[in-house]
Amino acid sequence: MIEIRRILCPTDLSDVSRCAFDHATALARHYGSEIRVVHVVEPFRAISGGGLPYPSWTTLNPEARERLEAALCAMTEPAASSGLHVEEEILEGVAVHEILTEARSLPADMLVMGTHGRGGFERFLLGSVTEKVMRHAPCPVFTVPPPAGEPPPGGTPAYDRILCPLDFSAASDHALRYALSLAQEAGSELVVLHVLEWPVEGPPAVLPSWFDRGEHQRRLDEDARQRLREAVPEDAQAWCRVEQVVAQGKAWREIVRLANERRSELVVMGVRGRSAADLALFGSTAQHVVRAAGCPVMVVHTD
Repeated sequence: MIEIRRILCPTDLSDVSRCAFDHATALARHYGSEIRVVHVVEPFRAISGGGLPYPSWTTLNPEARERLEAALCAMTEPAASSGLHVEEEILEGVAVHEILTEARSLPADMLVMGTHGRGGFERFLLGSVTEKVMRHAPCPVFTVPPPAGEPPPGGTPAYDRILCPLDFSAASDHALRYALSLAQEAGSELVVLHVLEWPVEGPPAVLPSWFDRGEHQRRLDEDARQRLREAVPEDAQAWCRVEQVVAQGKAWREIVRLANERRSELVVMGVRGRSAADLALFGSTAQHVVRAAGCPVMVVHTD
């Protein structure tokens, strides 16, 4: 089982980030973790909103800090009263920088963040904060979108239906460890998915006359199913229900489609490193899944 000792939960005190905190507390109860809740004040925000208790055009004064402290305490008090170790901290600076610095200094074993991601200015905010944090975070990032709602009842993250896309990289193998850990505790249904993007998404314009496209596609499908079976430990079926699925199409679209179709409560996916090429791939897959998914998405890095 994986070990999560310290959870960092950035909040802007919006309803979405409050929901993310609820998921963080569920994870903390499950893993016996401590939670650090941080609110970052950016002194010269372009637009105010979300009911933030300080003016967006000034630096934080003592009275505003006191109001923020009271708001954070009100949000975290039920979790603290239930026995969880919860700390609150107010930081001033650029949100992405402060969150990443805090994650490294703890060090955090997981970041739990809400996403807005519905479009317009909220889409801009998602790109400028949550997505940048995900790209550079030193630990897995658990994102909670507005449609996700409260965590499963019972006080622990009993996600009964988990989807784990695999591309057979070290990153997706790492993500599978997290998916299996959560599935083991809850006896969940775990779907492992591999998406074949070729030849559905843009095959070569000219193929040799002898090339049997249907047969080639069948072999790719069989090979992917076999690799999915081999990726999951043999004893996993003893404590969770595992299904292997191979789909064809654009990876992120198929991940979101299957998550919706199976009513998944959590998607766990890996992303490779943080090089320029890796981040370009991140943008085309994990980024789109986080934006479009109706359930929480756990993004797991590997270097």
